[in-house]
Amino acid sequence: MSYLLLLVAAVLSVLGWLSDSEALTTAGWVIWGAGILLLLLRWRRNRRRFPTLEAAEAAANAGNTRAMRALALRQKLLDDFTEAERLLRAAVELGDVEAMWEMGRLVEQRDGLEASEPWFRMAAERGHFFAKRFFRPGHALNMDGSNPL
Repeated sequence: MSYLLLLVAAVLSVLGWLSDSEALTTAGWVIWGAGILLLLLRWRRNRRRFPTLEAAEAAANAGNTRAMRALALRQKLLDDFTEAERLLRAAVELGDVEAMWEMGRLVEQRDGLEASEPWFRMAAERGHFFAKRFFRPGHALNMDGSNPL
């Protein structure tokens, strides 16, 4: 919603400038303000989703896949790949596409690109944008075009 408001504000600002219309320019500024305010509110809401590590752990134990991914990425940074894999597998079992992507990245880092192919394929088949790119002809997992989705 906020991005749409910013797009409308840009159009109104340009139209106001081109037509020398103060009403369009003012409307553009008002909508710019509303769009930026919505972006800030969304950022604040997302930033406070897990204010502490304990809150993230509690959410992960309750089945929150976003918390599981966050904790898994933390464990990956701490070089605890076993715990990271456990958390990501739990999120994958709940159907989280981002966890499938992250699992592919974890396996790629640990075992190489060939071993990560099933995880990237699983994410790509469920619509993950970056995972789908790996399977385009000439890309990492489809160099010769014989391994499409």
